[in-house]
Formats: sequence, C-alpha cells, structure tokens
Amino acid sequence: MSNNVNFKELKTSGVGTFGEGVGGKIANRLFKVTPGHDADYALEQASVLLDCVYKMTLHAGVEGNGQMVWGAHYLSGMAKALVEDVAHGMITEPVR
Repeated sequence: MSNNVNFKELKTSGVGTFGEGVGGKIANRLFKVTPGHDADYALEQASVLLDCVYKMTLHAGVEGNGQMVWGAHYLSGMAKALVEDVAHGMITEPVR
C-alpha cells in the first residue's frame, strides 16, 4: 500500500457490506456503505460502533443477555463494513 494517498481527500467507495441475506447468503447482503462520505468520518463512526460493541458484550457477559449479543454482532458488522470500505479506497486510490 502506498503512503502517497491523500487521506483528507479519500471518500467511501460503497463496496463495504454487512448483514447476511436470506438463508445466510453472503452474496445478498442487506446493507451497503454509501459512497462519497469522508474516510476520516467513516472511521470515526466505526470507532463509535466498536465502542458500543465493547460495552454491549461486557454487559451481555455479566447479565447473560442474548439480545445484546446479537445487537453487538450487527454493530460490529457495520463497523467492519466501514473499515473495509475505507481500506478498499486506500488500495484503489491513484498514487499522487
């Protein structure tokens, strides 16, 4: 990966997806990152989501709450999609 990518100009590309489709099919994801958002903002939101995941799994472990575990699962999928989308943009961005 090149260090010449201008991160301030990097945008989401819309390739990040999450949420399995019917029957758990990965090819038919339910949600997709919208292209055109600032990469730094997308990563900031991923960080916020992961903080929620951390807190939810901690509480779920103490309380034995299965619903919190599923909520954390979906939030982590959202965060993963954001990070993958930004990473894709960094790899495919032309070198300046």
